[in-house]
Amino acid sequence: MPKSYDAIIIGGGHNGLTNAAYLARAGKKVLVLERRYVLGGAAVTEEIIPGFKFSVCSYVVSLLRPEIIRDLDLPRHGLEILPLDGTFTPMPNGDHLWRVNDHAKTRRELVRHSRVDAEAYDEFGKEMVQMCRFVKPLLAMTPPDPTSLHPSGLRKFAFLARRFQSLPAEEKYNLVQLMTMSAADFLDQWFETDVLKATMSASGIIGTFLGVRSPGTAYVLLHHYMGEIDGAFRAWGFSRGGTGAISNAIGDAAREAGAEIRMEAPVAKILTRNGRATGVVLDSGEEIRAKIVSSSVDPNLTFLKMLDARDLPAEFLEEVRRYKYRGSSGKVNLALDALPEFTSAPKHNGSNSNHHLRGAISISPSVDYMERAYDQAKYGEFSHRPYIDMVIPSLTDTSLAPPGKHVLSCFVQYAPYKLKNGSWENRRDEFGNAVIDTISEYAPNLKNIIIGKQVLTPLDIEEQIGLTEGNIFQGELSLEQLFFLRPVAGWARYRTPIKNLYMCGSATHPGGGIMGAPGRLAALEILRDLGAH
Repeated sequence: MPKSYDAIIIGGGHNGLTNAAYLARAGKKVLVLERRYVLGGAAVTEEIIPGFKFSVCSYVVSLLRPEIIRDLDLPRHGLEILPLDGTFTPMPNGDHLWRVNDHAKTRRELVRHSRVDAEAYDEFGKEMVQMCRFVKPLLAMTPPDPTSLHPSGLRKFAFLARRFQSLPAEEKYNLVQLMTMSAADFLDQWFETDVLKATMSASGIIGTFLGVRSPGTAYVLLHHYMGEIDGAFRAWGFSRGGTGAISNAIGDAAREAGAEIRMEAPVAKILTRNGRATGVVLDSGEEIRAKIVSSSVDPNLTFLKMLDARDLPAEFLEEVRRYKYRGSSGKVNLALDALPEFTSAPKHNGSNSNHHLRGAISISPSVDYMERAYDQAKYGEFSHRPYIDMVIPSLTDTSLAPPGKHVLSCFVQYAPYKLKNGSWENRRDEFGNAVIDTISEYAPNLKNIIIGKQVLTPLDIEEQIGLTEGNIFQGELSLEQLFFLRPVAGWARYRTPIKNLYMCGSATHPGGGIMGAPGRLAALEILRDLGAH
């Protein structure tokens, strides 16, 4: 007889593990099935080059929900967040923009570029915090169905309406603008310094196939502004040991609660009977039964690959096929023999210091530069001068590289999943070289200090990590794919047309990032359905 569980979780990414931990804590017999040899999905740490440990895909943390950290006692399981201080943007003319967590230092830096912007920056920060406070409760809320007259849904809409009405008039306008405008246009209303607007607007395009001048990107900027660690907004950091340490901490909490986790156990098929999920079949042919199946992989894999189309309503399938992934980013991980030396590095007491390298390093010199990078991608070509967000976590966490050596993580946009000319297989090196060439324009010593490299295209992310079209958020964070529309209108409450089959990954509300919220909220809904919550 096949083994039987209360719940099977498909995928050992951080959301799947969070889902498993909450279900196990409620006394359920839980099994997590992960297809790879390592836990974490996109939040993994791997030693790609001997001695060098990379956060292969996801590389910083800020959105991880504080209630998950508390409930699962993640610090006791090894979670330690190290500070990531500020953003350094080198400029082609030899100047730079360097914003840090020290408010006074950042203000002096902005005054150097524009006194007007230095004044506006304070006010902008306050407004964004207010917007975050308005949106933040949504991160812990199961989306209501606007077509339903169910009392719980109506109460949620009434709650949101009251919150909106309580905002001052100016904040109401700001919120509407954030939901509809482009990041560049929104920031134009606040600032005049081009490099400042370009660097800040970058948060509006992360993981989307949109440019900084595309409507809707202002909300994505807000999404990334909602980082919260220990109650402080905009507190970005590194996880000691890489992002895989976050997944491992959640996995350890799940195991402690009684969950079983199996590696190298890819799911081939979700079993159904009379419209209900009854278990799964592994690639090996092994059948495992369960009362509940919870999928943390994306809708394409869940509904189009693991299920028979005849088991799903035709209109639902059509909506799933229309769901947009449009992977737009790649990753280049470099093992370095020394630190890169930026020609526009700030001076510290007459000599260069590495302080500016301890935060993010952004290749985003102007709004036009950012839009030109998008223009190439629109027509099926990767950006030859891309937007690059870099971090050198080994400066903060020495366990990631041998003494004196470093790891450089480069998140790159744009890299469209579908190339007009050639294939990613034969253009991967060309893409990696374009990234290295771009950085070398600002840090000329880079090519001489590279010991090894890993280049991930959207196709590689799809094949290795299991993210359709290489989209890092399991689907774009565009307005038509948010809240009660994510992933499909009418099915945004973690349930699916198949009874006892749930979704718990980033393709559900509130979306992507190392957040854990989809996994937690789905677990609460499962327990509610089981009568245990």
